[in-house]
Amino acid sequence: MVLHLLIDVLRNTVLITGLVIVMMMLIESLNIESRGLFFKGLEKTRVGQVVFAAMLGSIPGCMGGFAAVSLYTHRMLSFGALIAMMIASSGDESFMIIAMVPDKAVQIFLILFAIAVNCGIVTDLVNDRLHGKKRNGGNVVINETSAGNCGHGYEVHEENDKKRTVSWLRVLMFLGVAIFIAALVSGTLDHEHHHEAAAEQSFAINLLDETWMQYLFAALSLIVLGCLIFASDHFVKEHLWEHIVKKHLPGIFCWTLGVLLFVSIGLQYIDISGWISSNTALMILLAAAIGIIPESGPHMIFVTLYAGGVVPLPVLLASSISQDGHSSIPLIAENKKSFAYAKLINFGVAVIVGFAAMLFGIS
Repeated sequence: MVLHLLIDVLRNTVLITGLVIVMMMLIESLNIESRGLFFKGLEKTRVGQVVFAAMLGSIPGCMGGFAAVSLYTHRMLSFGALIAMMIASSGDESFMIIAMVPDKAVQIFLILFAIAVNCGIVTDLVNDRLHGKKRNGGNVVINETSAGNCGHGYEVHEENDKKRTVSWLRVLMFLGVAIFIAALVSGTLDHEHHHEAAAEQSFAINLLDETWMQYLFAALSLIVLGCLIFASDHFVKEHLWEHIVKKHLPGIFCWTLGVLLFVSIGLQYIDISGWISSNTALMILLAAAIGIIPESGPHMIFVTLYAGGVVPLPVLLASSISQDGHSSIPLIAENKKSFAYAKLINFGVAVIVGFAAMLFGIS
C-alpha cells in the first residue's frame, strides 16, 4: 500500500515537473526565435492576459494551468490573470464533470469562465490602485517578488555566437525530453489514482482520460526536440540549461514531490466523505476549504455528489472555483507568497459565489 502510494506520487511528480519544464522550454524557444514578438501582444493589455489565462484554465486537466503558471512566473501574465486561470481551472475534475453531468458541463464551464474573467480584471484593478504602479508593459504584481525567481521575464537579446556542437548538455536534455515524450505516449505517467477512484464510482465515466492531452503535449515536446537539435550552443547552454533546467527543475521537482507526499499521506488518515452533511451552507464552506488543497483527488467527491443529486450546484461551483487540481503546485516552488494570496482570493470568491447561488436558488 505504501509502496503503491509512493510510486503513484513519484509518477505524478515526474509528470508535473516534466510538463512545466517542457512548457518553459517551449515558451523560451518561441520567445527567443520571435525576438519577443510572440508574447508582445499579451504585454499590451491586462484584460487580454486575463482572458487568455482563463482560456488556459478552461482546458480540461492541469496542462493549461501549468502553461499559465510558467508565463506568470516570468512576468508575462499579471496576478489577475493568474487568479483567472485558477478560478477557471477545475483540474482533472473537468473530465469527471463532462462524463458524469454532460448536460450541465458547458453551463458550468461558462459560469466559471465568466467569473474568472471578471475576478481577474477586478484583481488587477485593485492591485493597481493599492500599489500605484505598473511594471513590464502593464503587468501589475502584488509585491517585488510576486513574479517568481525570474526577475524581468524571458531574456531576449542578440546572439553573436551561432555555433552548434554536440555537447553533453545538448545530448542530456535531448534524451530527457525524448524519454518524457515516450512516457507520455505510452501512458507510463497516467494519473493512476484518478482512474482507480473513477472505477469505484457507480457512474459510467468513459471520458475520464487525459490521453488526448498527453498526446498534444507530446507533440509540443517534439518542437523542443527540434530546438535542441538546431539551436545554437549559446541558446542551449544559457537559456535552456542555465535558465530553465538548472534554475527551475530541482525546486519544482522537490516541492511537487513534497506537497504530493504530504497530501497523499494525510488523506490516508482523513475521511473526507465522512464530513458530508445535508446542510448546503456547511457544504459550500467545506468545498471551498478543501479546494485549497493542491491536489485533484479530494474534490472528486463533490462532482460525484452533485451528479448523484445529493448536493446542489452552488456546492460544486464553490469546489470548482476554489480548487485548480495540480496547476498551482509549481507556483509553490516558484513563489509561495503568490500561491498564498491567490488561494486566499479563490477561497473568498468560492464562498461568495456559492452562497449567492444558494440564495438565488440556482441548482
